[in-house]
Amino acid sequence: MLQTGQSPKHISGASTLTSRASLRAHICAGRLAHVMAAHSPLSAILAEEAGFDGIWASGFELSALYGLPDVSLVSMTRHLDMVRSMAEQSSLPIIADIDTGFGNAINVIYAIEQYERAGAAAVVIEDKAFPKVTSLLADGRQELIRTEEFAGKIRAAVATRADADFLVIARTEALIAGLGEAEALKRARAYEEAGADMILIHSKRKTPDEVESFVRAWRGEVPIVIVPTAYPEMNESRIRALGKIAMVIYGNHAIRAAVTAMKDVFARIRADGGIHRIDPEIVPVEEIFRLQKMDAVKANENRFLW
Repeated sequence: MLQTGQSPKHISGASTLTSRASLRAHICAGRLAHVMAAHSPLSAILAEEAGFDGIWASGFELSALYGLPDVSLVSMTRHLDMVRSMAEQSSLPIIADIDTGFGNAINVIYAIEQYERAGAAAVVIEDKAFPKVTSLLADGRQELIRTEEFAGKIRAAVATRADADFLVIARTEALIAGLGEAEALKRARAYEEAGADMILIHSKRKTPDEVESFVRAWRGEVPIVIVPTAYPEMNESRIRALGKIAMVIYGNHAIRAAVTAMKDVFARIRADGGIHRIDPEIVPVEEIFRLQKMDAVKANENRFLW
């Protein structure tokens, strides 16, 4: 069960501890956490400046950044490196999307150790079979492992974490796999009993009805996480009306926004035969310097270089 006031077993860096404790406290206080996907340190910086409560270290977005399908091709090492890089540039809590946990419960043990050290505040593990296929793909293969096996992964994750504020979020893909609400609730209850701090319920329906029905039927004590990518009309007021949702993740909007902007700018440069028309409409290079903290570089040059 999600509780505040638990003491970590070791100190892993003040900023990381603060972000973990702040995320747990935010949720325990009954405040809805708005979490934005990111795929790079730069997108993490922008998410923080926009006022989000956390960063979703998205496996989908990182796969897209590398031009790869989201089918467990990005290694844990690559994803860890990105989480570590984002943690260095942002003070926001990072919720790491670790898909199926990179294997069985033994792999999960190793993953939790590594992501905790990398600066993550939480992990989300899903009950799909490895290798997974991205959830929203039309007619994609969506296979789940046995409930008992996945509950073992959750128990392993909870037993392994060194910092009690590090959240373990169990994601059930029962609705994605077309198994229905009863199966989704059954799995969610088992994962709560295994020690999950939160339950993420996912759906690819174009309306929120399926998720809203699940949330109303949920009788567990841990709060719910949703990712309303497929049903964008699920806004904050509608979420709050349900009363049991503690976190909303905007799961792929950073990469989609980046692709939208780049396609538009690239096409216009080609059509115009140069950058003369588009240049006034995009951020000046000075804004990139600001995001890169070039002022600090200049100050240090003046202070330390002869």
